Amino acid sequence: MANVSIRNLQVRLGANRVIESLDLDVAAGEFIVLLGPSGCGKSTLLHSIAGLNDAAGGSIHIGGRDMTWADPKDRGIALVFQSYALYPTMNVEANMSFGLRIGGTPKAEIARRVARAAEMLQLGPLLKRKPAELSGGQRQRVAIGRAIVREAGVFLFDEPLSNLDAKLRTELRRELKRLHARLGATMIYVTHDQVEAMTLADRMAVMQGGAIRQFDTPDAVYRAPENLFVATFLGSPGMNLFPGRLDTGGAAAGGAWFLNDQLTLDVSRYPFRQPPVHGQSVVLGVRPEDVDAGSAGTPGSYRAPVTLVEAMGAHRVLWHDFHGCEVAAIVPDDRAGGAFTLRPERISLFDEATKQRL
Repeated sequence: MANVSIRNLQVRLGANRVIESLDLDVAAGEFIVLLGPSGCGKSTLLHSIAGLNDAAGGSIHIGGRDMTWADPKDRGIALVFQSYALYPTMNVEANMSFGLRIGGTPKAEIARRVARAAEMLQLGPLLKRKPAELSGGQRQRVAIGRAIVREAGVFLFDEPLSNLDAKLRTELRRELKRLHARLGATMIYVTHDQVEAMTLADRMAVMQGGAIRQFDTPDAVYRAPENLFVATFLGSPGMNLFPGRLDTGGAAAGGAWFLNDQLTLDVSRYPFRQPPVHGQSVVLGVRPEDVDAGSAGTPGSYRAPVTLVEAMGAHRVLWHDFHGCEVAAIVPDDRAGGAFTLRPERISLFDEATKQRL
């Protein structure tokens, strides 16, 4: 395993500046996920680490060595693409060992590595089959096995599960998590799928516009988003947002309140990073699971009729019309709703101008 250290990375594709002054540190043995919408630069960053994109500036160190201008074959990495890229005329065993064979690895060593990877990925019975005889999930496991036999210091995954159906994605996601535990290898994984990111990552980097907007554990990113982009990108349904202002004086002296024309909430216990400013324009955010739905007349609740109910199996999503604003609440049962309360200990507050967390 090897660590990855990126400093002031700049990447240009043609005349477009895709990445500008990006820093990233990945510890040896970590599973890092690069998450973001299409076009945010996550695949470009991964391909730059692999050496498929030239850097316009900055440095990339892998295992303590400067690899900024090294050829991909010299970087000690293994890359798994979205497409399987298997040789159709070769069987599974030949596909997995091809890179080792052309690299001159001894036959006994090739056999040992292929057998080990096949055992990890449950490919033993399939070694003599050709790609056309395999399912999509089996083909992707072969592509992963081809990377494993290289025994690289860093494994790079570029949306490897996006071509699979939902059931196969879930199964292979679990296999990747187990594989990381067994190998203990450094893995960097690109996806736009929030579930993949939350379940796989030791830490996740949420990207937008070629920059990392937050880099932390999945729980920290979800519970305490650094800015409005991260807050609204993560979550399904997304975070409920209420524009308003802070009141730290008058009747609320000694505390802090969030106010707008329809909603008043005591935020005195909110962990402000800096002292709250009276009259500051802010946005209050709360996840749908932290909205308690109930019937009209519940003490402290806000009346809001339910306009839509989405049945999701283990839970339901109630959509309330709150003075023209949609408010989502996740409930575990068949309650009717009609009013809601917010859990003040689970809210987020953002500066309306800077979009940053308060």
